[in-house]
Amino acid sequence: MENLHRTEFDSPAGTLRVVSSERGLAYVELPHASGRGFEGWKERHATGAVVREAHGPNREVVRQLLEFLEGKRERFELELDLRATAFQTQVYERVAAIPYGETRAYGEIARELDQPAAVRAVGAANGANPIPLVIPCHRVVAADGKLQGYAGGLPLKAWLLALESRRPSPGRLL
Repeated sequence: MENLHRTEFDSPAGTLRVVSSERGLAYVELPHASGRGFEGWKERHATGAVVREAHGPNREVVRQLLEFLEGKRERFELELDLRATAFQTQVYERVAAIPYGETRAYGEIARELDQPAAVRAVGAANGANPIPLVIPCHRVVAADGKLQGYAGGLPLKAWLLALESRRPSPGRLL
C-alpha cells in the first residue's frame, strides 16, 4: 500500500496543500482550486493510498514554494512523481520549459508538439496539471495574450504573472 504525505501551509498566495510520495512531489492544491481536487486526483492516480498529515517529508517542497511565492526563487529543484498521460506529460515538459517571467499561448505549445489543431487538448492538459507552480501552467495564456483558465482562478494567475514580471511586489493575495 502506498503512503502519501500531505502538508497544508499558508503562503503569500493563500493556503496551499502539497502531497508527496516516496518518489517526489505528486500534487499541489491551490487556494480556491476548481475541479475535483485532491480526492479526484487520488481516485484516479493513487487508489488505496494512505494519506498522512506530515510536514517532515514535504519540508523542502514547502520551502521552495514559499521562496517562489515570495519572489526569491525562479526554478524548482524537486523530485517529482508526475502521474499523467503521455500527451499530458509532453505538454507539461513544454510548459516547464517556459522561462520565468515569460508566457506562451496554448497554440504555440500545440505547434511545438507538431499538433497545431490540439489547442483545446493542450488547454485541457494544462487544466489537469497536478503540480501547478512547479509546472508553471500560469504562464500559458490565450493567443491574444489575455488570461484564460486557471485552476486557482484568474486573480491568482494574474498575481503570479505580476510576481514574475518583477513589477513592484503584488503583496499577499487574499
